Amino acid sequence: MPDKKRTPTGALGGLLGLVGLSVVAGVLITATVTPAIAVSGAAASSAIKIFDNMPSYLEIDELMLPTTIYTNGGDAGWVELTSFYDQNRSPVAFDEINPVAYDAILSSEDPRYYQHGGVDLIGTTRALLSNAQGGATQGGSSISQQYVKNVLIQRCERDAQAETVTADDGTVTTVKTRDEALQSCWLEATQASGVDGYERKLQEMRYAIQLEKEYSKDEILLGYLNIANFGGTTYGIDAAARYYFNVSAADLSVGQAATLAGIVQNPNTYRIDQPNNESNGAANGYAQTKTRQTYVLGRMLEDGKITQEQHDAAVAEPITPAITPAQTGCAATGATAYFCQYVVSVVRNDPAFGAESADRERALKQGGLNIYTTLDWRVQSAAQDAMAEYAPESVPGTSYGSTSVSVEATTGRVLAIAQNTKFTEDSNLAASDPAYSSIVYAGTQKNGGSDGFSAGSTFKLFTLIDWLEKGHSVNESVNGRDVPISRFTNSCTGNIVGNTWKPGNFGGGGGGYGTPMSFTAQSLNSGYVAMASQLDLCDIGKVAARMGVMGSNGEPIEVEYPTQIIGPSAVSPMAMAGAYGTVANNGVYCQPKVIDRVTNSKGEELPIPETTCEQVISPEVAATAAYALQGVMTGGGTGARANTGDGTALIGKTGTHQEWQTWMVESSSKVATAVWAGNANGTLDVFKNSYRGIGLQNIRYYIAQDVQRAANAAYGGDAFPRPDNNLVRQVLRDVPNVVGQTIDQAQSTLEAAGFSVQVGDPIDSDQPTNIVAGQSANRAASGASITISPSNGQATTIPSVAGSAPAQAVATLQAAGFTQLSGSCTVDPAAPDAGLVSGTNPGAGSVASRSTAIAIAYTAKAC
Repeated sequence: MPDKKRTPTGALGGLLGLVGLSVVAGVLITATVTPAIAVSGAAASSAIKIFDNMPSYLEIDELMLPTTIYTNGGDAGWVELTSFYDQNRSPVAFDEINPVAYDAILSSEDPRYYQHGGVDLIGTTRALLSNAQGGATQGGSSISQQYVKNVLIQRCERDAQAETVTADDGTVTTVKTRDEALQSCWLEATQASGVDGYERKLQEMRYAIQLEKEYSKDEILLGYLNIANFGGTTYGIDAAARYYFNVSAADLSVGQAATLAGIVQNPNTYRIDQPNNESNGAANGYAQTKTRQTYVLGRMLEDGKITQEQHDAAVAEPITPAITPAQTGCAATGATAYFCQYVVSVVRNDPAFGAESADRERALKQGGLNIYTTLDWRVQSAAQDAMAEYAPESVPGTSYGSTSVSVEATTGRVLAIAQNTKFTEDSNLAASDPAYSSIVYAGTQKNGGSDGFSAGSTFKLFTLIDWLEKGHSVNESVNGRDVPISRFTNSCTGNIVGNTWKPGNFGGGGGGYGTPMSFTAQSLNSGYVAMASQLDLCDIGKVAARMGVMGSNGEPIEVEYPTQIIGPSAVSPMAMAGAYGTVANNGVYCQPKVIDRVTNSKGEELPIPETTCEQVISPEVAATAAYALQGVMTGGGTGARANTGDGTALIGKTGTHQEWQTWMVESSSKVATAVWAGNANGTLDVFKNSYRGIGLQNIRYYIAQDVQRAANAAYGGDAFPRPDNNLVRQVLRDVPNVVGQTIDQAQSTLEAAGFSVQVGDPIDSDQPTNIVAGQSANRAASGASITISPSNGQATTIPSVAGSAPAQAVATLQAAGFTQLSGSCTVDPAAPDAGLVSGTNPGAGSVASRSTAIAIAYTAKAC
């Protein structure tokens, strides 16, 4: 076990360090510029001055530490998902290292560590004189000096960047890669020769002496063991113990400790994670490392740190690595790799992690951050299972893709991202095998590297919102026939006049009169384009932007043409989940976020990427939109197959673009889920291909259903608010007058106008029996049922008999076929002797059955 107190000799060494080293400096620096060892006093004095003028203070930087990404494991607490690092390191406290490891390091590297004052004058002088005389190069560095060297190396490596030059034509040429820059750091710190080499060594001494004035021996020794390289990207005694032997630093055996102490002396030579190395591999028992380990064990025995029995047992025991790589990178996370990759994209792009790209990259791989994400395993597991069950990893002839993303509507927290492909960052593999990809299909160009996908009819949401914001009702009648509409208003890019395009409807069909309620449930293209013709196309694009949906380039989508109403623009599934979540969240849009909190290695809270929740549409509009979107998920709605069937109220919308892309977006009042499935690249007809017996155009329903059901189980869901009365008002319109048309003509006329038709009982009429003699309404709501009544052919027109004598009136009416006649007399002395008819009831011109009772009104001198 190492001595923990400085001895009187060590204290004296600290006091005499500067004096002794100044003399050594004089001898050695002069030796580099004169042909003989003998030096003049003037030269030595000059050298001493150089040494004394060297910087003495070395700031100990924070260690380069891995950044660790965590997910919430529920009862298990925060669970490590993966880490990122340039240097894999797990710093430990002094008592978290087995004392035998200290003994191994000190016996082999600096046996007089607790006696000297930062520089071992005996070892250093011997080494430097040997080097100056051209003998074998010797180290002679104390632990303190080695710590200084490692601090300086780390500082250089922390800041090392690739170097590029930009030509006048904009061409960028890399003149030094980052790997080359890292190599330069190491060479400058360890391999400088001649005058540079001596100056480097002397500067190390200068720093080491000052270091021991500020820190205890234990602190320096611990600092060294936490910073030292143990081969490759493994740094620090604990990370080395875990990597090479799958034990902690506290549990190292004598043999393992000696092995690591040997590795640190020359990491690239003695590392034991390259079993196929011909000179130091498994075949020869890691011969070079074994030789070094045996040396270390011999020094430990000589120093009395281990017994002869311990020595002999460790020497006899073969070196047996248990290589246990640290979990690093997104590929190591399996099916959660795409969620991980999205988080990494945020770190690399958000200014919360640094002002410049290089700063953010350092934060990711060197900053020792603890990043606590929003992933919810309850939803993520269901998403992964559903994706594996229903979506193929690839389809011949195209780059087939599918993704689901779930967002908590009330906070914007991204709960799950699943994808059908296998994650890789090997661009060659991804290019040759479409089953592999590093692109996060749920994300954007900025975060995830995706260009997005044509939204199809899910984009109709923004026309619906604008329709409601302009005061229109979802029960308002609209002529949704699939015909060209000649004019569209666009206040941004200019009105469209003379349009000849008509949208066509999925599965054919000419459309017709209807309401936004029916258009939404059935996803009628022609109906939505007709709605847009009563709006301003520019405003529809602005609604999308307010609700978080941008183009693939991150810029707002300008709806310039009516074609864009039905969704050819590429958008991200995450944005669409957020938009539908806005409707579910009473019009409050919460920007999606994947990070809940960030701390540094000390546990101190750090800023996280800024996101907001903002009221972007009124609660009344949101409630009414939800009312319409619920029709998609029930009955004959196009999204009914994705209904979870668990009693949770849902809104949703389907989307299809050509035969290439399919969507299902649905939301409870708590969680929104967007599922996309289609061509990541290519134009495969998904309606003509299937997987496990399910058409590729239908897998969206099954994935969305399973994922949303899991979200409902975890988060629940409330009933949506009642729609605004004004926005669901019935708007009556004129019903075409079909009286006089044939029954068939009348039925066609009314149905074309958006009404349903019933044929009632025949009524009295003098028209032929196939002629409509009456209809139930002249104004009605669109889609209302209108009853038409055909003629019974049994009626005739009552002739006019006014002005004639009563007897003549009777004769005239009888001649017309009316037999049920009666009189109504009024005494009038001025009346003619024969009397005078004033009219009939029913009146003249009325059409009545011949059996209709007709009363004749007349006057007479006496009745």
